[in-house]
Amino acid sequence: MLLEEQRFLHEDLERLEQGIADRIGEEPKHIRDRLARDHQISQFLDRIASQSTKLLSIYRDADGARSREIQQIGSGDPMDEFYKQLADIKSFHARYPNEPVENLERAYRPKKGPDGELSQPSIVDTMFTGEEAFGRFFDLHTCHELYLNLPNAKRLSYLQYLDLFDNFAPGSGGLKRSEKLTDQYFNYVGQLALDLETFMRKTRPLENIDKVITDFDKEFDAAWEKDEVSEWKNEELGTKANGAAGQATTAGAVWCEDCEKEFKNENVYKGHLSGKKHVRAAAERAKRLQDGAEATNTSGGHGVQSTTRLKERAIAEREFRVKRLASAMSTERSDTRVNVERKQGMTERERQQELENLFSATVAPSRAMDTDEGDEGDDDDRIYNPLKLPLAWDGKPIPFWLYKLHGLGVEFPCEICGNFVYMGRRAFDKHFNEARHLWGLKSLGITSTALFRDITGIDEALRLWEKIQKDKRRDNRVDDSSVIQMEDAEGNVMPEKVYYDLQKQGLL
Repeated sequence: MLLEEQRFLHEDLERLEQGIADRIGEEPKHIRDRLARDHQISQFLDRIASQSTKLLSIYRDADGARSREIQQIGSGDPMDEFYKQLADIKSFHARYPNEPVENLERAYRPKKGPDGELSQPSIVDTMFTGEEAFGRFFDLHTCHELYLNLPNAKRLSYLQYLDLFDNFAPGSGGLKRSEKLTDQYFNYVGQLALDLETFMRKTRPLENIDKVITDFDKEFDAAWEKDEVSEWKNEELGTKANGAAGQATTAGAVWCEDCEKEFKNENVYKGHLSGKKHVRAAAERAKRLQDGAEATNTSGGHGVQSTTRLKERAIAEREFRVKRLASAMSTERSDTRVNVERKQGMTERERQQELENLFSATVAPSRAMDTDEGDEGDDDDRIYNPLKLPLAWDGKPIPFWLYKLHGLGVEFPCEICGNFVYMGRRAFDKHFNEARHLWGLKSLGITSTALFRDITGIDEALRLWEKIQKDKRRDNRVDDSSVIQMEDAEGNVMPEKVYYDLQKQGLL
């Protein structure tokens, strides 16, 4: 009965659209409920796509079954066909009396808890770890352990790792180019990219993450073809002269291509050439270049990349993806850093209490209230907080006198931080040294941030920076009058300006 299946698909699509509209019309308060709603909408959208595909195949009628069924109904008596199909339905339910009937109206209706929040069980409850707090923070402890196990890796704490995990340059948490061509490093950077991508998919279910990843790959492919990927320049195309001129960042400095290191002057560089480290690094680089040349010659010289270059491309692609994913989730990254700093000042008992409160907050909306006794118990557990005071570590509101003492009711907006509002003077004073404010200043082109404390306006910061630059240019300007020296009749030497001032006064 294709027509009945067609009607069912149309009804299913309408019910799905109504279910999505019902969920979009309300904004849950808790982050768990918001994520559960978004994942439900994402599942509904996937089902709409699959059901629409089935419906289109029925309308195309490739095998002509739908046309034959319509012709069969229209050629004979419609009532005879109706009673025939009714008899088939009755015989089916007689054979399977316990077969449940799918109620589409109830299937897609949002289920509400006693407090009005969404209480439908969802995969969100088991999707995140306790450290991630339903998508608010990163949980990169596994990647941090993999990084610490890398050979020649810096001993970074977890807090330092959060700042440098996407910085792969040598000397700032990253390894040298020759040290990255190992299976251990390849697995590490691949796991880091996978964790970040999985986190984005879990926290942004309504976004097309596949398209975002595809755009990252296209951007990388274009940069790789032009040999513009930093730290992964093609050594086979460059020369030592170009490397020495292009890699040195300081005037008069000399760059060593073999060791990937900069020396202050040529004498130090020449003394370094006889060292064991340089000899070993030069031998390894010469071997890499020789292997690449042999692989190219073996392939017939048709531009086929060497095995080493292909491995470099795979590693560089994962590093590039990590950088782009970290940039796209900069808010979660900064919040994770603040959360880790906060937890470092807590005792083990306070951490356990916080986890219990988080678990209680997620279980409470889905708790059933069937009896009067259950109602009384929920009333006892519910926290009375009419003033909307912040919660302490034990999950209870802080005292009102403490709220007034710290001025937590006073709002301090900061235009440089994207009009972010800080509650209380303490949080406002602290944010000038945080990553959000420093990144805002750097976006305005301000490199020296020490003099910009207590400045929150963009125009004010730009005016101050312009004045600082103007004063610096004026101080660096050479005064011609102080360079020209004059000598009087007695042989006294003085600047030109002083000489003419004394001459005007008649003292010479």
